Amino acid sequence: MKLESILLGVLARHPSTGYDLKKFLDMHGRFMRSNTQMSQVYRSLGKMESRGWVSHTVQERAGATDAKTYRITHEGLTVFLDWLTGPYSPPTRFQDPDLGVRLAFAGFMSREQLLHLLDVELTTRREEVARYRFRDRSPIGTAVDDHATFDEDLATLVSEWAHEGGAQAMDAYLEHLELLRRVVLDAPEGTAGSELISRLHDIR
Repeated sequence: MKLESILLGVLARHPSTGYDLKKFLDMHGRFMRSNTQMSQVYRSLGKMESRGWVSHTVQERAGATDAKTYRITHEGLTVFLDWLTGPYSPPTRFQDPDLGVRLAFAGFMSREQLLHLLDVELTTRREEVARYRFRDRSPIGTAVDDHATFDEDLATLVSEWAHEGGAQAMDAYLEHLELLRRVVLDAPEGTAGSELISRLHDIR
């Protein structure tokens, strides 16, 4: 997940300083991208400004470093929306943040675009369940170096524990996506956000 996509999404909602953007990444965006340094934020802002995606104004502050406030440009907004609503290829691991980052900016999508995004993810993950859930999980080979001790029974136990945990996580993930899809699909156009949230809780 490119840092630029996240920064553009935040700036599309409101102008921000580099400090504001770092604070967002540390709090609300901590599951979108991990361990982003301030230097990375400013480096990305510099690159985006050179491309014409953002601009900045300077606010002078007595006794302190001047503050730069960044704003997304028309070109930057076009780049962001092209990424957000463009083709989506689900990553190998459903735990990766790609979908979550897009969903975090769902307010910039139409309902049809959001439903399409959810359908792509659901189709991909259901196909993965069908392909891998009941795969042969027998160990590949049994040879162990003479100097190494290997407990086959313990290894099998942990492997099965991991498989069951992964299956439960995938099932819960699919159920959660289907819940969101159902609420978005069934609610009339123009339904207020508070009512959408109420519908979400009612279905649960």
